Amino acid sequence: MKHWTLDQIAWDSFDPSKVDPEIVPLVKAAALVEKNGVDYAVYLNNVFVGDPDFSRAADNWAVEEVQHGDALGKWGEIADPGWSFDEAFRRYREGYKIDVKADASIRGSRTGELIARCMVETGTSSYYTALGDSTEEPVLRQVCRLIAADEYRHFKLFYDHMKRYLAREKLSFPKRLRVAAGRIGESEDDELAFAYHCGNETPDTPYSHDRCITGYMGRAMGFYRFRHIERGMGMIFKSIGLEPRGRLSDMAAKGAWKLLQWRREKYRQTLIRVANENAPARAAA
Repeated sequence: MKHWTLDQIAWDSFDPSKVDPEIVPLVKAAALVEKNGVDYAVYLNNVFVGDPDFSRAADNWAVEEVQHGDALGKWGEIADPGWSFDEAFRRYREGYKIDVKADASIRGSRTGELIARCMVETGTSSYYTALGDSTEEPVLRQVCRLIAADEYRHFKLFYDHMKRYLAREKLSFPKRLRVAAGRIGESEDDELAFAYHCGNETPDTPYSHDRCITGYMGRAMGFYRFRHIERGMGMIFKSIGLEPRGRLSDMAAKGAWKLLQWRREKYRQTLIRVANENAPARAAA
């Protein structure tokens, strides 16, 4: 059952003077990824066939994911009245597809699949918390905080089922760690990059993964603060069977924060270089 509805959002409180133009492209891309939750529910139902409890949970999860997409998409249309969420999502669906016919987890086991889902929910919970903390636009702040709370509940949902399957499958710590690290590494694959393309570029613009992931990450990383990374690292440690709080977790969070800062600067410099290269062409036009 949904924990909130679109009608509960104070849309009339939208304040265009407080919209950060760096956030708008991120919201548009995120709306498309979230809206696509139904396909993932189909995939999860195939992987977990014979487990009605999890299937019901996955279906409810997908309903909330779609609602996240609708909320973000509506905000995107308000912030940019010339943008069509439906049209952007149509393009995204046509160009990005997952294998909904798979009958086994691509992670090698059901436990591995649930660990991977925990990584996704860790990332989204941290991400929407970071956006909600950063924006001064009241409607987006409300939307992000509602979504972040949902994503944390989703993490707990997948974590609880993961523990149930771990008791049966006895997945070793190295394998759990490998699944978690692998899924985190997939955060820069085509799912987000293509969503950024469909949400922010015209249909006649050729898709470039490198350009689009730079456009996305170069902006998104700027909204994180150390507390978001620290909390996320605790969730990651919990998922793979380590203490979520302690010296090791603290060291890992500090290392992740330094890595994020380095990558953020790398992406930022690329964005500046591209902007400078395109400046003469825009001036000539």
